Amino acid sequence: MIELHSDTLSATVNSLGAELWSLRDADGRELMTDADPAFWTGHAPLLFPFVGRLREDRYRVNGAEYTLPQHGFARKRDFAPVESDGTSALFRLEADDATRENYPFDFRLDMAFALTGATLAMTATVGNCGDTDMPFSFGYHPAFAWPLPYGADVNAHRVIFEKPEPAPVRKVGHEKGLIALESVASPVDGKVLVPTHDMFRGDALIWDHLESRSLTWGAPGTPHLKIDFPDTPWLGLWQVPGAHYLCVEPWAGMADPVGFTGDVWDKPGMIRLAPGDTRAFRMDVTLVEN
Repeated sequence: MIELHSDTLSATVNSLGAELWSLRDADGRELMTDADPAFWTGHAPLLFPFVGRLREDRYRVNGAEYTLPQHGFARKRDFAPVESDGTSALFRLEADDATRENYPFDFRLDMAFALTGATLAMTATVGNCGDTDMPFSFGYHPAFAWPLPYGADVNAHRVIFEKPEPAPVRKVGHEKGLIALESVASPVDGKVLVPTHDMFRGDALIWDHLESRSLTWGAPGTPHLKIDFPDTPWLGLWQVPGAHYLCVEPWAGMADPVGFTGDVWDKPGMIRLAPGDTRAFRMDVTLVEN
């Protein structure tokens, strides 16, 4: 575990998965999940090299077939701590013989954290260190406290998007973990989503025609979180119903659609990274005092 501090926030990062385990305000109040094992013990796993589930946990590329678990392997791998100075830290995961068995590409995944005042800035940088085009997707999966520790009721919390979000949303289909082919009406009223536990009994809500690249989470009139994700075009919201968190998940990529049997390059949201190129994904979390 590596501890980071600013004058407003403290963060704890686990080198296993380069996972943010805790984010606390100046008074030590926890802004993230309680990780109650009755619901889900995750905190903020990184989703790489694929977001979501593959149909039958398999994918096809360059004439061969490989297997990967839901959300890939990065969240279960030890990242090497590259540097840390008390306010920032950099972690690195690189391809090895074990990763090449299921993902035959030479990658580098750097995960940087930096605390400045009331903002935690996170940047994931994916690099292609091989000599062929590399397919991948990437996503964040942080679980923020619901309710936040400022005295408001669970039912008073709101997700307020940067822009109106009238487009239909996607949900998980009849194949567990895969994306339904049909969309459903947006649960957002203008810019405002009033979340309920029942809303997630069918798994995540998924915005694949998202206008916003920023939102706020919290209850009106109380301190809340501003969450910016300029580099990820899609968004998932998820919880195990009744848990004390809401996962706000900016994605570049998503699970296979129901019935998908195509090559990995035909998978929705797949990114093609040329040899020597990099692609960065930023997510900032800011505590806004009222």
